Amino acid sequence: MTEVIAGDGAALSEELQAMRAALFPPVAQKTLRSFSSLESAKLIGIADAYLRQLSLNGKGPQPAVTPNGRRSYTLDQINEIRAVLDENSKGRRYVPRRRGDEHCQVMAVVNFKGGSGKTTTAAHLAQYLALQGYRVLAVDLDPQASLTALHGYQPEYDVAANETMYAAIRYDDERRPMSDVIKPSYIPGLDLVPGNLELMEYEHETPRALAERSSEPFFGRVATALGTVSDNYDVMVLDCPPQLGYLTLGALCASTGLLITAHPQMLDIMSMCQFLLMASDLLGVVQDSGGDLDYDFIRYVVTRFEPQDAPQTQMVGFMRSLFRERVLTNTMLKSTAISDAGLSKQTLYEVGRENFSKNTYDRAVESLDGVNSEIEGLIRQAWGRAA
Repeated sequence: MTEVIAGDGAALSEELQAMRAALFPPVAQKTLRSFSSLESAKLIGIADAYLRQLSLNGKGPQPAVTPNGRRSYTLDQINEIRAVLDENSKGRRYVPRRRGDEHCQVMAVVNFKGGSGKTTTAAHLAQYLALQGYRVLAVDLDPQASLTALHGYQPEYDVAANETMYAAIRYDDERRPMSDVIKPSYIPGLDLVPGNLELMEYEHETPRALAERSSEPFFGRVATALGTVSDNYDVMVLDCPPQLGYLTLGALCASTGLLITAHPQMLDIMSMCQFLLMASDLLGVVQDSGGDLDYDFIRYVVTRFEPQDAPQTQMVGFMRSLFRERVLTNTMLKSTAISDAGLSKQTLYEVGRENFSKNTYDRAVESLDGVNSEIEGLIRQAWGRAA
């Protein structure tokens, strides 16, 4: 029977690799699309007419222009324009990076209910922040490695032994510096710490390390590793596994903000209740053992929400009455656009509007932008800036 399972896994892996080669020819690597002049202006925060004027005046990089006159910019060019505007601005800042004593924000996306939208939330948040001009590190702590696959790396092909977060937090002499396991993504400003099945080794080795009284406690190892590279980033987004194991506890102890995903159905909310009770118990033990838990904010993110579904609407109302401001005002809507983009291993920010029904696309992007801009506002508030 094990041979059957192994054979099925190998066959599926080969098919996925072939699918990637077909989706992203000729080198089977993802690239980020260019953005229309209107999209670029929106990302920068200026009017399209002003962006056109900058181009005509020779300020900043020149856009690519199609035969019919449509202009487009790469994200690198958008960031160059931000820098030009920032240099000449006397008040407003166009480059949002942290400065001075503003600390790196570490967002853990958690819940131990599978299907609650953790990876979708983490991937879109990381990409949204990179598109806004922040320096972002996305960390895949889930052995299923969906975040890794979304960003162009097939876990069993592209991520070798000792190239995941496990390499930076393991207990033996093969431990590596965090900087060694960071991979660039095809999105400027966004780096990735990939995941694969190797991460399960940490769950297996930690009990033995606890018995042997390892010099550095397990709950501080993720924070220590992330701290060695924090000067290079403004925000880190941790995609946690759907279980409350040692990796998740390490992520919770390393974080400055918690994002708890919640699908508004009764079974999911009941599961989240158990997660919260178990997490509070375990984190209490960690705190008694010297763990530092200091969050700038904790927020519940309503995911896969269908406003026309009366029971779901009632459940969201129930959560708001119970948790009040800790539930994000904006919700992540269930959308065929998000799921259809996932078929080609992409997020909605990567695919163009022309690939979908415009109403469907606009509705989905508005939902994602609402959630992510609200989280960006919380980050800015934690830095002492205006939301």
